[in-house]
Amino acid sequence: MEPPPTGREFRDEELLGATFDHVDLSGSRWNRVDLTGSTLRSVDLTEVDIRNVAITQARVRGAYLSDVEIWGEVERVSINGVDVGALVEAELDRRHPERRAMHPTDPAGYREAWKVLDGLWGGTVERARALEAIHPGVLHESVEGEWSFIETLRHLAFATSSWLSRAIEGDPSPWHPLELPWDEMRETPGVPRDRTARPSLDEALALRRDRFERVRAFLASLTEETLAGRTSPAEGVGWPPAGESFPVRECLDTLLNEEWWHRQFAERDLAVLEARSDADSSGRHTTVEES
Repeated sequence: MEPPPTGREFRDEELLGATFDHVDLSGSRWNRVDLTGSTLRSVDLTEVDIRNVAITQARVRGAYLSDVEIWGEVERVSINGVDVGALVEAELDRRHPERRAMHPTDPAGYREAWKVLDGLWGGTVERARALEAIHPGVLHESVEGEWSFIETLRHLAFATSSWLSRAIEGDPSPWHPLELPWDEMRETPGVPRDRTARPSLDEALALRRDRFERVRAFLASLTEETLAGRTSPAEGVGWPPAGESFPVRECLDTLLNEEWWHRQFAERDLAVLEARSDADSSGRHTTVEES
């Protein structure tokens, strides 16, 4: 009997209503797959790596969760009858008191939130510079497949160009070649996505600072009327999509959310890179001593 085929690829397929019964999909890769309304029974998700996934109005029953790590937006999530979303939010606010500033209600609150973010990122950048000084190039390293520190800076520039310059201010194509959209975004003419670029930390910081200060300038003259309004529909190909309009508050909240969480991710990954650095230094020292 011939062994079952492996490594088959299904691209741009429509398998609506398909049934997989007693099927081994170990090691498979799912990218831009729509499982809306699907039913999973007796499914083994051991060691799965799930990223950029939307799970809304879902029910998980008869589950066994152990050694599970989740990073993301958590709200109205009930485990064994307890809404853990509210507990997670309260604990995050306890651990990070400054996080409360990320939910402003008026123009002054948005200006204060941006000031808080500037201070927080200042410390993170100093931490990154110190590591880069010891290990040049380390800020291009990925931790568990996540963006490197420099890629994170490039993505934040993209977010600002998209939600401030394009959505709010009406520039149809505001992106710098180094800006980086999220990985799952489809190739879009005119929107940069060069994952091979290796700008220096100073280059990435200069781009980010330019975009960061654009938001500060906008917030400086933000009024209640503007905050309560909507954007004009975007023009031309890009992100957000052409023809769509958004509440100005939603655009600004998106930027606050991007800035807050990507700093958390950056701090998390810098800790891993620092630990690697310490381990490498310890190993070199031991080798020298033993020799």
